Amino acid sequence: MIWYKDFYAGDSMKKKRKRVKWKILHNAGQLDVYVITLSSNPANLLDIIPSWELMQKYYPKKGLFVVGVDKGYENAIELAGRIIMDVFQKTGNLDVRDYFLEKHRQQTRKGPVWKSCF
Repeated sequence: MIWYKDFYAGDSMKKKRKRVKWKILHNAGQLDVYVITLSSNPANLLDIIPSWELMQKYYPKKGLFVVGVDKGYENAIELAGRIIMDVFQKTGNLDVRDYFLEKHRQQTRKGPVWKSCF
């Protein structure tokens, strides 16, 4: 499971972002928390997955790229809409997958480190 560095969080989750991420990664139970990921189907934009599903032993987590979390299904739907609108405003198209993957590549790219001689 890959997490976007600046993943979106709903209003009720903003202060708990790191804690929620830790709980999801360590299979701690969280009711009513939904994870928003890039879609597994290329025809769709995003998937909304209940966090309790991720606790299942055989759930395929390797291909998941998390871009947001929120509490409550309705709030997760609104957050997914906000994510799509943000991508559209920044790029002018709805290619959500390419936008987040490119941003992730830029964030994880490591260039040469120059040290000062002085």
